[in-house]
Amino acid sequence: MYIHELKEWPNFNWNSDALSPLLDRVRKRLSALAEQLATLGFNEQLEAGLRILTEDVVRTSEIEGKMLEPAQVRSSIARKLGLPEAGVHKEDRDVEGIVAVVINATQKCHEPLTKERLWSWHAALFPTGYSELKKILVGTWRDDSEGPMQVISGRAGNPFVHFEAPGHLRLPLEMEKFCTWFEEVQGLDPILKAAVAHLYFVTIHPFADGNGRIARAIADLALARADNMTQRYYSMSAQIVVERTEYYDTLEASQSATLDITDCPLCQ
Repeated sequence: MYIHELKEWPNFNWNSDALSPLLDRVRKRLSALAEQLATLGFNEQLEAGLRILTEDVVRTSEIEGKMLEPAQVRSSIARKLGLPEAGVHKEDRDVEGIVAVVINATQKCHEPLTKERLWSWHAALFPTGYSELKKILVGTWRDDSEGPMQVISGRAGNPFVHFEAPGHLRLPLEMEKFCTWFEEVQGLDPILKAAVAHLYFVTIHPFADGNGRIARAIADLALARADNMTQRYYSMSAQIVVERTEYYDTLEASQSATLDITDCPLCQ
């Protein structure tokens, strides 16, 4: 039985005493980062932010097996932010889409996360209506016309199934609950909220493709709110690349356990 089949779903729970030291450590590191940034001039901060945003876009795509050219990503970001490097490289649809999503999630982090906003992100990722050579539903929830949604990793032709997501008939209500939770939950540590949101969304897996990139964009949005800063100076996706095996192992284990996520590294 998967966690989304439990009667308590989606009421995640955790041991606050166990997680407090970890969250305190994160806050100290964020404070140290803020102190370092304060020593930089405006142009240096701008360069640091551009470099991190470029890495975030490149790494979130790399997790999905899509290798983007960093210089092209950097140029696309600069163009969208109106920075001097704009127009150095030609536009590429794959690059432009994920850059648009990441920038929207971070630069407009205080705007509500709604069904329509998520649909617009998905449409940006798949502007042709195709995922590689396969036509998919774009800008709406999946329909499972080709079978249940399975979350997999590994190479094409040799996939490894980590878990099976909720059926498509559940998606409208599940995503309504998710967006309401994301905007209205009170009293939850904002850093922990980013982790829970990531796990919550990945479990639902509401789109035909692109769920991982959108889940990471949601986490970036939540972290930007937590930092109260639209500019990013660290990349969650870069760390997932470093710990990719552990990430997928944890994701798989979390889906067939309980809703207690205290020991889930995704939420630490």
